[in-house]
Amino acid sequence: MYLTPEVKAEIFAKHGETSANTGKAEGQIALFTFRINHLSGHLKKNHKDYATERSLVLLVGKRKALLDYLKKKDVLRYRAIIAELGLRK
Repeated sequence: MYLTPEVKAEIFAKHGETSANTGKAEGQIALFTFRINHLSGHLKKNHKDYATERSLVLLVGKRKALLDYLKKKDVLRYRAIIAELGLRK
């Protein structure tokens, strides 16, 4: 599944209160997770695509920074998004 405007709005509506609330950390983390999963699938088929690999590493870093911010600000919201997206065990 590609990231269309409809899919993006759906992600933000589910994780960011409304589809227009694109600034909430949970919505951004969910969007990054969607993109990371998509790029990971692409790299399984195209293992020599180094530009995509670099993009994936950058996205993982951005998501980690947002997760660290959320953990510092509100640990309950952090635990909820981790459980909802299934990021850590």
